[in-house]
Amino acid sequence: MPDRSLVKKKTHLIAFMPSGKRGRFPNGTPVLEAARLLGVDIDSVCGGRGICGRCQVDMTVGKFSKHGVTSHKSSLSAFNEVEQKYKERRNLKDGRRLSCQALLLGDAVIDVPATSQVHKQVVVKQADDRKIEMDPAIRLHFVQVLEPDMHNPTGDFERLCAALKQQWDLENLECDIRTLQKLQKVLRDGHWSVTVAVHRGTRITKIWPGFNNQAYGIAVDVGSTTIAMHLCDLSTGAVIASSGMMNPQIRYGEDLMSRVSYVMMNPGGELLLTEAVRSGINDLIAEVTTEAKVDPDDILNAVFVGNPIMHHLLLGIDPTELGGAPFALATNSAMTIWASEVGMTSNPDCRAYFLPCIAGHVGADTAAVILSEAPYLQEQMTLIIDVGTNAEIVLGNNERLLAASSPTGPAFEGAQISCGQRAAAGAIERVRINPETLEPRFKVIGSDLWSDEDGFEEETRKIGVTGICGSGIIEVIAEMYLAGILSSDGVIDGAMAAKSPRIVADGRTFSYVIRDGESEIKIYQTDVRAIQLAKAALYAGAKLLMDKLDLEKVDRIQLTGAFGSHIDTKYAMVLGMIPDCNLKEVQAVGNAAGVGARIALLNNSARDEIEELVKTVEKIETAVEPNFQQYFVEAMAIPHKTAPYPELSKAVKLPAPKMLSDTSGEGGRRRRRRGKVEAAD
Repeated sequence: MPDRSLVKKKTHLIAFMPSGKRGRFPNGTPVLEAARLLGVDIDSVCGGRGICGRCQVDMTVGKFSKHGVTSHKSSLSAFNEVEQKYKERRNLKDGRRLSCQALLLGDAVIDVPATSQVHKQVVVKQADDRKIEMDPAIRLHFVQVLEPDMHNPTGDFERLCAALKQQWDLENLECDIRTLQKLQKVLRDGHWSVTVAVHRGTRITKIWPGFNNQAYGIAVDVGSTTIAMHLCDLSTGAVIASSGMMNPQIRYGEDLMSRVSYVMMNPGGELLLTEAVRSGINDLIAEVTTEAKVDPDDILNAVFVGNPIMHHLLLGIDPTELGGAPFALATNSAMTIWASEVGMTSNPDCRAYFLPCIAGHVGADTAAVILSEAPYLQEQMTLIIDVGTNAEIVLGNNERLLAASSPTGPAFEGAQISCGQRAAAGAIERVRINPETLEPRFKVIGSDLWSDEDGFEEETRKIGVTGICGSGIIEVIAEMYLAGILSSDGVIDGAMAAKSPRIVADGRTFSYVIRDGESEIKIYQTDVRAIQLAKAALYAGAKLLMDKLDLEKVDRIQLTGAFGSHIDTKYAMVLGMIPDCNLKEVQAVGNAAGVGARIALLNNSARDEIEELVKTVEKIETAVEPNFQQYFVEAMAIPHKTAPYPELSKAVKLPAPKMLSDTSGEGGRRRRRRGKVEAAD
């Protein structure tokens, strides 16, 4: 602790920036103590012992008329031995002071840098530089505990609580039994100095001997296709490692309903699905902690988001009731449980927080998307679509929010497509078709070259051209439509075979060859139909929500999700996946559910906010809406059978609409049932 021998009755005025808070304090008062008494936001774990270094400040010299302060170099005590040791050990910036060691000797103006603030802001999304105030559920406190003696038989835990109350003003604390079991050894190993992790100011979840400055948390988005995990430093908010994987449950079914069917048809099947997803999460914990060189036992907080079926299976709840109307959830409330209750290989007393679900098929992942994109704070009427095997849709603004889900299936992500694959090296992700020659050019993941550029074959020889991923599927079908290969009703026009050998007969239908040779890649008529079915379900769900708000158009559209964030928004609109909108107002915003999970991990009040907000969201069940089937059928056309797309037409030259009937006949010949090509109504 700093030397207080200079203390006198004289007082000095101190002003803190950027808060502007100021007050008078006795000569020799530590700057940190003055800050706390004024309610200034300065961080500290060590309680003023000069160990953690989180309370760094800068002194500003000069005359500040606004605050009535003239600040001199001599207004603070000299740089002391504790600060010098910290500087040698942790590289303290020149001119910077530890506020716990610097004593007030005159009027002073003190600047508190953002890195020293308890509630510092961190950027959680590059797209719009969204900032979130740091206020994690886990906080660390370094304390010195009185040793026991024969005349004071108080228990070690009670003396620890007394120290926390005296040194950190924490009261009525409880302790997990596993932590209590280790308490006495930790106290003695630390020579009665320990660091305590406290969850939400009420419960001790871990104790370290001596001083510890690090605790970690994970934010996890459990999708039906992929699981994404971010390991975060709970003191800075920084993501120090990230990883993802295909959801191991896929072997039991590609989409949600097939997994529910597996449970229905196989007694005990829910146990296998639960074990699969928990095993995947533990594999990711091993990956991120190994990458960051972090002990998994130091993961003390976790936030999980996912659709209702993933939510239930992770919690070990049978999802059968979600397989049919009325799609009843076991619980839609937020909850906090021990990590050990879901089999996590983190600290067993890690607190795992699950965001609330909204409805039977609108889950905690949608709540996280709302938290991330905050449509409830904006005047613009915003449509948010989390594109996946079960698309979640949110529409609204600061006056009203609606949410629904739409069963798109896995086609967007490459499943059910003849040459479809996940987004990995060698997968075609971008496609362009020359409308005159119908020749394609494409890019694959793992190469920056287009297929018609010199060096493409050499650069891709090792990875190969192995298939086409979701974003590539969207682009090639949209480009086929723009080039006239595909009719408005989604039929590959066999008449175009006279124009290009890439249009080839396949029995009663035709296909389009993107890449020929040994590793031939084709788009078949069945592939087009799979995408039409998926995009029609997506559009119909959005249209239903627009009806509820009596809207003809929306102000902006945001596509999110592991797949949605990689879609070219222009091609999504060309296909008619989304309603017409100014293309400048259509954005792919990344994995918003994952961002929302990080926000909930780093900020306590965000949890309270979303828990209250989801109670106001109006849930629309598309499965029982009478207009859904009509909207679905109309949306099968490209872009749409009846809806105009004036905004899209300003940016893209759309072909004259043509409708082709189904094909029949032998040898790949087409027979038009109506005898000729008809213009769309």
